[in-house]
Amino acid sequence: MKRSLLRWAVFATASIAATVLIPVAAQSASAAEAAPAAAATQRPKICLVLSGGGARGAAHVGVIKVLEEYRVPIHCITGTSMGALVGGAYATGMSVPDMERINASMSVEKLFKEKPPRQELAMRRKIDDYSNLISPEIGTASKQATIVKGVVSGVQLETVLRELARVQGYHDFDKLPIPFRAVATDLVTGKAVVFDEGELANVMRASMSVPGAVAPAEYNGMILVDGMLTSNLPVEAARAMGADVVIAVNVGTPLLKREELNSILGVAGQMLSILTEQNVQASLAQLKPNDILISPDLGDFSTGDFDNLTKITPLGEAAARQVADRLAQLSLPPAEYAALRKRQQVAMVPDLTPVDEIRFENLNRVNPQAAKAVMETQPGQPVVQAQVDADMRRLYGTGDFEHVNYRIVSEEGKRVMSVDAVEKAWGPDYLRLGLGLSSDFSGETFFILVAAHRMTWLNSLGAEFRTDVQAGYDNSLRMEFYQPLSIAGTFFVAPRVSVGTQRVAVYQQDNRVAEYSVSTGVGGVDLGVQFQQYGELRLGLEGGRVKPELATGPASLDPGGDTRTLGAIRARLLLDRLDNVHFPRFGWNAAATIYDNNADLGAELAYTKWSAGGRLAYSFGENTVRLGVNAGGTIGNNPLPAYDQFQWGGFLQQSGYATGQLIGQNLQFGQVMVYRRIARGSLFDSAYGGLSLEIGKVGDPLVRGNPDGVLRSIGLFIGADSILGPVYFGYGKAEDGPDSFYFYLGKPL
Repeated sequence: MKRSLLRWAVFATASIAATVLIPVAAQSASAAEAAPAAAATQRPKICLVLSGGGARGAAHVGVIKVLEEYRVPIHCITGTSMGALVGGAYATGMSVPDMERINASMSVEKLFKEKPPRQELAMRRKIDDYSNLISPEIGTASKQATIVKGVVSGVQLETVLRELARVQGYHDFDKLPIPFRAVATDLVTGKAVVFDEGELANVMRASMSVPGAVAPAEYNGMILVDGMLTSNLPVEAARAMGADVVIAVNVGTPLLKREELNSILGVAGQMLSILTEQNVQASLAQLKPNDILISPDLGDFSTGDFDNLTKITPLGEAAARQVADRLAQLSLPPAEYAALRKRQQVAMVPDLTPVDEIRFENLNRVNPQAAKAVMETQPGQPVVQAQVDADMRRLYGTGDFEHVNYRIVSEEGKRVMSVDAVEKAWGPDYLRLGLGLSSDFSGETFFILVAAHRMTWLNSLGAEFRTDVQAGYDNSLRMEFYQPLSIAGTFFVAPRVSVGTQRVAVYQQDNRVAEYSVSTGVGGVDLGVQFQQYGELRLGLEGGRVKPELATGPASLDPGGDTRTLGAIRARLLLDRLDNVHFPRFGWNAAATIYDNNADLGAELAYTKWSAGGRLAYSFGENTVRLGVNAGGTIGNNPLPAYDQFQWGGFLQQSGYATGQLIGQNLQFGQVMVYRRIARGSLFDSAYGGLSLEIGKVGDPLVRGNPDGVLRSIGLFIGADSILGPVYFGYGKAEDGPDSFYFYLGKPL
């Protein structure tokens, strides 16, 4: 006790001496520099220790805000998980106002959305979104089916972390504006890993890889998960840095209540919380009388509450004020503190030095040259952070990797960008399943099951063999061999074959009077070009047979049951920049097809059919406006056969009418849709409520007496992007026409 009092007496005397001597010493520049340095040597070294706790870690920002208010000098920082994120940002010079602005922009979607922005996906992966396939994909190449290691891969999280880190490249953490340590857990040895150097964003990522939620990080040969398992409140790491005084902020990982332990996820989460609490108690036992513990009261805010960071931050501020008297004892004089913070906030100039080489490590299937072709960053060009982040997202968007990251290393006089692209452990062959269900609650119910199997990287150019199967209301089998013609994959050739049976309902006014069964068998080959993440163009030849039959209905509607030969040229253009297919908030898409069934190619019924459509979405706040158009018709004088006319009507495509009720030779349709995001949840990305105003015309109808003039409809709906695909419940009313309720699971059929 006497030793402690003596130490604080020396500290107080030094502070008074510094306050008196600094104005006098202003006459001498060298004395002005020497006085603070002499005083600093006698002050305690203060280390800020920030615990993990997920979203609850936003309280750390509030604590730091109060530390700055009381001019408490921070000489070193240690952190785990969210504490490593906040601590790393502050250690590299980020200000509290900047951290508060970033908190306001954070959300579960921004941090943990599994896929990168959809605009960055390869076009072949985007096309899957128009089917009823459901994630996750299942690996089928090995004897035992495998799936992903975490709910999210961490690619999007790493983009955010690089923004927070403010420094790029490999660094000695003792040379940051504030010396820093981050803690992760080695999944193989079960021991804590304390990082004192490395790529800061990668270290942060490793420290907050919550087992089961975020895929483990592979770093320097280690498999790393969240440091909360071994040292959630890293007091020991602070002592190793020479801390005399520890300011420990414990945001905790509260245990679930008995009634919340009602699922395997709840039990697993509770186990992690118990393990974490045990090592936290061990760290708290290491605190000394002159250390300060701050434990914010965070109420019911959970570790996953990343949509409420701005509400959590003030709770940390309130907790720090409860120990204000002790913080005041550590306070520096205003001028000295201002000088310290000025040094600690010196911006570290980004290193834009070009790299001499881009290298992909340990690729066994993916051709490294093909991976490099995806990147815009090239050797000899400045390394721009935003561009490299986009490159990482595009690489991940190819669908070949479970994780993508990079680091800059120096070796033998050259600067190398080493890309750690980890090939999917469950690849290279993948299976995805899905379903679709729709009903208008008046007897029309449709149900399908779908499956898609992809065999990838069959050769060095990235060839794929894909099989799609659908069973239910319509049945089909389609196979395609997709062969890029170069490393870049810009041009490709795609032989294909398909067989199937489609049912076509025929209406007279509002009554279903007939049904066709149309069986087809088609083979063909396409030549095409990929526009990177923007779209693709195909031009192909195909031939086959079609057999339309009247399954039910009057003979007057018989399409003729003879098998007919097909021989056609088909051109198809797809462009897609939507952020979401089902409930887009931003972006656009467009599609156009010309199908020329030509007698010179062996077709028995010659005709030329064209169709086109597109959507444009724009959002302001939680509200979205979406515009849509569809059109189609014939080129030339030959009409479309009964089995290949335009079929329209149903939910959101002339709402009020039954699905496929309107059949005719040509189509014009326009739509204005307005919807609002009304909720977010764990079982769905977002839920929406909205309305659709529709105007259209189906000309020259198949059945006489059916409407052929301008039709107007309105649709009202509540929908959500769920783990089983889009779900809609809606109501539609046609002007002077029918109305209907609708339910859809999956893409409207």
